[in-house]
Amino acid sequence: MSCRVLLIEDETSLHVFLTDRLRSEGYLVETAEDGKTGFERASNEPFDLIILDVMLPLRSGFDVCRDLRQRGINVPILMLTARGQVVDRVIGLKLGADDYLVKPFEPIELLARMESLLRRAHVPASDQAAEVYHFDQIRVDLRRAEVRRNNAQVELLPKEYRLLCYLIEHRDVILSRNQLLDEVWGYDTTPTTRTVDVHIAGLRQKLEVDPRRPKHILTIHGLGYKFVG
Repeated sequence: MSCRVLLIEDETSLHVFLTDRLRSEGYLVETAEDGKTGFERASNEPFDLIILDVMLPLRSGFDVCRDLRQRGINVPILMLTARGQVVDRVIGLKLGADDYLVKPFEPIELLARMESLLRRAHVPASDQAAEVYHFDQIRVDLRRAEVRRNNAQVELLPKEYRLLCYLIEHRDVILSRNQLLDEVWGYDTTPTTRTVDVHIAGLRQKLEVDPRRPKHILTIHGLGYKFVG
């Protein structure tokens, strides 16, 4: 089934070009030309990927990204911008974006980054079955991107959630820090292996009964981490 993409872009020529190009590649493309409309569509409709410009009328792409993540919407977000400063890229990624592409760019690079993000998301949103995973008092609803402890919602950062899902999917397998960086962070070259350690510590604090003596998110010294269900 074709993936459903929301393109939020106000530059008319790029809007038209990307819509035509993505449709020719088999994507189902919906569009919005301002941040307010884009946020409303992303909040209320199922999409597999969001392509989000930073400089938008009515609401900036940074605001849209931040507010979507605060609502618990974990659809992959690829940000586009003409601003190439490192600080802008860092802001976008810290707000929850999954990747960042500076204009002008080659369409083939955009397509490659989209494919990478969609691979990490595994399946289209329209095809996802209700799937729930339990351990101790924790309930992970993979369809709703929701984590609860004793029915109280656990607030996870977007990357913490993606890391947890990857660990659960590969439970009982030893995963190296570099493997986790490649699969969870992907094209984002800012993190280091220390970033993995920090996010693992965050998950333990929020999910383990005793974070200092974890039962599920285990360190395999010299090799990496392993999730035991």
